[in-house]
Amino acid sequence: MVAALVLCCAVAGFARTGMAADSAVLLMYHRFGEDQYPTTSVSLEQFKAHLHELKTGGYTVLPIVEIVETLKQGGDLPENTVAITIDDAHASLYENGWPLLKEAGFPFALFIATETIDQQNSLYMSWDEVRELSEAGVYIGSQTVTHLHMADATDAVNARELSVSADRIEAETGKRPTYIAYPYGEASTAVMRVSREVGHTAGFGQHSGVAHTKSEFFYLPRFPMNMTYGDIERFQRVVRTLPLPVEDLVPKDPLITQNPPAFGFTIPTRLGTLPNLACYHSAFQRLDKMERLGPRRIEIRFDEKFPAGRNRINCTAPGPEGRWRWFGMQYYVPAP
Repeated sequence: MVAALVLCCAVAGFARTGMAADSAVLLMYHRFGEDQYPTTSVSLEQFKAHLHELKTGGYTVLPIVEIVETLKQGGDLPENTVAITIDDAHASLYENGWPLLKEAGFPFALFIATETIDQQNSLYMSWDEVRELSEAGVYIGSQTVTHLHMADATDAVNARELSVSADRIEAETGKRPTYIAYPYGEASTAVMRVSREVGHTAGFGQHSGVAHTKSEFFYLPRFPMNMTYGDIERFQRVVRTLPLPVEDLVPKDPLITQNPPAFGFTIPTRLGTLPNLACYHSAFQRLDKMERLGPRRIEIRFDEKFPAGRNRINCTAPGPEGRWRWFGMQYYVPAP
């Protein structure tokens, strides 16, 4: 039934928009109706409004695997394609979110840290519940065993966490995951390499942005949804966002080893010069010291070091039809 609903929605969405796209917006949720956690939960009223918008606003909600594999191959997706992903397997997903998603007929992916499920904590889903979702067509992906800070861990530790997690999920669901959602969205080029070596084919962060055919497929962006930033007006802006592909990104590694870093990228020729481009840092706010080297090269030099932990940079520019282009990156600075 779920598969039939997904096929129906996908076909209807493509016919309705009549256009193809080389990008998709990936949404990330954690909790549902746990209003005491406004930074990681959406209210049920907000979530119902999100689902109604996706149902009625001319979008196509597709399974994450279909989206990622299509983009990898350079294929076309329906315009306004969206994926729903959920991290951590909180009990409120099963109790509050899952019934609404079933009613809407939308596919989604769930990423789990297996030790959390093994501990049988009432705040999280059980393996019986995870299996129920898997049997209904939900993609179950890995979030390691212990939900560790992977950018701080050794290659050997990360390889073990990824392999054991995949083994455990396969043992419980009969399906081996090949997608990893990095805990806290923290990664590095070494983490991505290890993920690839143990058999994963894509990885997901927690930074905003739009997935497209030129993306780094082991560090795909997802727009976080929560009570603080979950109002319907923002949701409508997010799900209509267009990609801002960048070239020659520096630093490319999400793990910062030189602090402050020299940050920069090149705007692809086909996008023009984007004269109204603006960039923001999660700690420093709007970055006014943005230099253009020629018409398309953007360079930003920081006077202060990035604080330890997660640092997000977002660059946006007005796009066609009142939509926004968005590039985001999360950098991680190890504690001293």
